Amino acid sequence: MVALQHALAEQSMRHLLDFKKDDLTVELCAGGDSIWAFIRREKRGGVALRVAFLPEDFSCTVLSPESDEVVRLRILSAMGEHVAMFSLGAGVLTKFRMTVRFTPRVAMLVPFMPRDLYPLDARGDPLGATGHVEAAQRGLNAGLLYFRISEPAFGNILYFQNLTAMNDYYRATKTKPDGAVGGEWPELGYLLPTPPQSGTPPTDPLPAGIQFTISDAILVFRFDEPMDERDSARQFLQMLGAAYQMLDLPTYEFRDWIWRGERTLHDLSHAPEATVRHYGHRYVRPYTNAEYPDVMVQMSLVAAIHAWGKWNRKAHPLEAAFKAGLGKFYDARLKTLRRYLPNVGDDKDADAVDSWYLYHPLLNLGILVLDGDASARRLFLKSVGFGIRAARHFDYKWPVQYKVTNFSVITAEAGADGRGQTDVAGVYAWVMLQAFTLTDDKQYLDEARKAIDAAVGLRFNINYQANLTAWGAAACMRLWRITDREVYREQSYVYLASFLHNCAIWESEIERAVHYRNFLGVTCLQDAPYMAIYECFDSFVAFEHYLNDAGPGVEPAARMLIAEYCRYALDRAWYYYPDTLPPEAISDEQREGNGHIDRKLSFPLEDIYPDGQPAGQVGQEVYGAGAALIFATRAFHDIEGAAFRLYCDQFVHALERTGERTYTMTLHGGEHCAAGLSLVRRKRRRLPKVDVSLTTGEVLEAISHSADRIDYRVPAQGSLVITWQ
Repeated sequence: MVALQHALAEQSMRHLLDFKKDDLTVELCAGGDSIWAFIRREKRGGVALRVAFLPEDFSCTVLSPESDEVVRLRILSAMGEHVAMFSLGAGVLTKFRMTVRFTPRVAMLVPFMPRDLYPLDARGDPLGATGHVEAAQRGLNAGLLYFRISEPAFGNILYFQNLTAMNDYYRATKTKPDGAVGGEWPELGYLLPTPPQSGTPPTDPLPAGIQFTISDAILVFRFDEPMDERDSARQFLQMLGAAYQMLDLPTYEFRDWIWRGERTLHDLSHAPEATVRHYGHRYVRPYTNAEYPDVMVQMSLVAAIHAWGKWNRKAHPLEAAFKAGLGKFYDARLKTLRRYLPNVGDDKDADAVDSWYLYHPLLNLGILVLDGDASARRLFLKSVGFGIRAARHFDYKWPVQYKVTNFSVITAEAGADGRGQTDVAGVYAWVMLQAFTLTDDKQYLDEARKAIDAAVGLRFNINYQANLTAWGAAACMRLWRITDREVYREQSYVYLASFLHNCAIWESEIERAVHYRNFLGVTCLQDAPYMAIYECFDSFVAFEHYLNDAGPGVEPAARMLIAEYCRYALDRAWYYYPDTLPPEAISDEQREGNGHIDRKLSFPLEDIYPDGQPAGQVGQEVYGAGAALIFATRAFHDIEGAAFRLYCDQFVHALERTGERTYTMTLHGGEHCAAGLSLVRRKRRRLPKVDVSLTTGEVLEAISHSADRIDYRVPAQGSLVITWQ
């Protein structure tokens, strides 16, 4: 930074060329040890973006741009060859992309590369600009930096590194981009991961003569400073959406979640490792042949099996079997559901409860209640009052863990960030809104509002556990629908921004990660190193509610990003099942007390790691087995009288018969995004001749066709007409 400041003050850099984009001028210059791109707004400062670091003599040639590029540079040095390409993005927001590829001249160890982004004041001084970093990369999640330059009043900037492009570099150097995008003001941006230096440093060089991408940076600009945290979150979503649309998205595949769901139900019914009997009832074990029955686990499976029965038009017997024992979790003295059964072992603190654990079983119980289950209604209504007492006791700001008997705090804060369970307010608000829908009692609506209001000010720190944050977004959107107060719709963007901040918006191919997909996976906790199946499919359900309530008035980028999250979940979640992974990708040992992994059972692993660690270190989640049932019931749609089912990887907003052999379907996914649509043959039937067309009359061609399935790629937003013979 000091070297940059000195070079700018001395005006010692050599001008190469410049170009304009909207209100910005981009000037490319060669300095003593770097090539720079200076991105300026007249009299409002800007940023300096390091194109290449070259601590020796070099030459730079401007080449003819290719394809969508506006500039291409070739830089030669004793190190080798750098090629830098700049391209511009279309759309309302100003954005551009810089990709840098490096070919070593000899096999090369890279001990250090400096960060690449520096704010500038109106005079071009990186020490003169003042501003604030709102969000930076967390762990192995999206390589993003969201900040603003306030003095001079330049505006908001989203810097996004497409980490997918650097997989070859990470594999060759045995590094990983953990927290690689961030920094301390004014030295910001991407710190290229390099092997740790020590007395005996790693010796994994970049091989000579092979080209590696070492930067793929997308910058998006907004020149109006946000008014408050809600406006900041909305702008972040807009800018992240703009960056997302510049990415080369990973492929995804059709997944037969119906087959997986049937296998899951069979294993739940017959595998002795899945359930245990107490008090004459069947209870689900959290992990294979391990752990005590748990009310959250029991209700998670009951709700998923209930959804399967509704979709299948026939209740599955496991639903009644698992519901029959719910009453044993109820404590008549405290008037609440307990986490464990009364006979839990002495190795557990029967009175300890994680804050979210009190409410999530009520959320799933509320699903049954609102579908007309009378016994669930009685249990819900006699339990919900205790949840209100707890919320009021903690003033809607919950600790990590407390005693259910007297609210004494066991663990106040998480060690990672010194905060409690910051997003419990969201899941609590959703339960209160379920109670309000059921009773029309205004006290529940007031409770929901108090909880959401108490979370104001947390900004990008609202996320504690991903699925709770997703339910908070859904609660905000439902509150907006009920009260018509715009502040709640805007507050939903704060929850969404925090959720996506913890999302891995890249596809890792590091070590064992080459065997599975992680694109758009969200780490389960704010500091967790892994993505978890339960948080994945529970967030999926929450976002279904969010989109149903949102209507056309929601921020388009918010709709697009969460629709894309759900779309990729249908593909990504397949790899949590151990039978989809080679044995070498699965951990040999599980967390103590969490049982073992049985690849023959159709229960998912809890944990998958973007840095390629062995999957399943935590265990095999029986309590996550509802994933297959949830995905099947949302993605597959019955077509009355047809020999096929309809599969769509976007939520179907409407599906209506408009002719004897014609259906019209409406999708509300992201603009300019795609959806996968498949016609899947029913058993003992034959696929007919089918036409899929837009409402304009344009007939769409299938991208693949077999005896069992016809696949299409269709627009994710708009209406389609499906006609068959």
